[in-house]
Amino acid sequence: MLIVPILEFRLAEHDPVMVSEIVEELALKPGDVAVDGTLGLGGHSEMFARAISPGGTLVATEWDETMLARARERLFQVVENDAPRVGLHLFHDDFRNLSVNLLGLGLKANGILLDLGLNSAQVNDPNRGISFLQDGPLDMRMDRSRGESAASLLNRATPYEIERMLSDYGDERWARRIAQKVVERRRDKPLRTTADLVECVLAAIPVAAREKRIHPATRTFQSVRIAVNGELNGLDEALRSAARSLAASGKLAVLSYHSGEDRVVKQTFRDLVEEGFTDLHKKPLVPSEQEISRNPRSRSAKLRVLQRPGQ
Repeated sequence: MLIVPILEFRLAEHDPVMVSEIVEELALKPGDVAVDGTLGLGGHSEMFARAISPGGTLVATEWDETMLARARERLFQVVENDAPRVGLHLFHDDFRNLSVNLLGLGLKANGILLDLGLNSAQVNDPNRGISFLQDGPLDMRMDRSRGESAASLLNRATPYEIERMLSDYGDERWARRIAQKVVERRRDKPLRTTADLVECVLAAIPVAAREKRIHPATRTFQSVRIAVNGELNGLDEALRSAARSLAASGKLAVLSYHSGEDRVVKQTFRDLVEEGFTDLHKKPLVPSEQEISRNPRSRSAKLRVLQRPGQ
């Protein structure tokens, strides 16, 4: 499983990944319907709006209300100043409901992007508890209006459930020891902050066994975040629904960042090829060395592109 290096958590703002490659792959044109299922701060969508102007329609979903508000302001400015006659439909929703939203609008998409990665602005916000580099509430929810926080999950889960979480989502070889430390810690005092979880990890992993390349808590925080947000739940069906929401010859582009995600994307694309879709690349596209140098967060990205049959 690919792990995000510590350096990547220090980005002050979000730098959208593989923008030029995605724009080239989707090949959007004026009048097209473009869909950004994971809007974030709108970096990819801004380029889509410019490509489909004039006369196109941009549909986007974002499960983080704060990010959605910031992206909405950005995109309305783009449409007003640089991308005339583009219709905007922005939804505070999970990308898994993308096909339902498109159906409600009576639209088929010429191009769809699903960027399954984190937004750097979210990571750097200590109030979200996603990063181990800053102390804050142990929350980790992308949509903080619903669902269970990381603290609640870790304070109620059994040792076995915690161990499986860390093993399945992070390939953490110290999963059992970390789970034991979490349970021991919460007997005296419930976990409430990111520092509490970091302390459990450091207490579980011997100093001599710690990796030099990444912080000892990297895999644990990744695993808990995936579990809290259900990031792999329903991903297969969401990809299938998105593919079937494409217009003839439309394309679905998916950016994944760790092996668990990419396995699902790869297998689902294989299944859809059996239905007549075309996987446009035998191997996923990866960022250029120049992009990795500029934006280390992009290092683990893999881009896969699927095309629906034409008329």
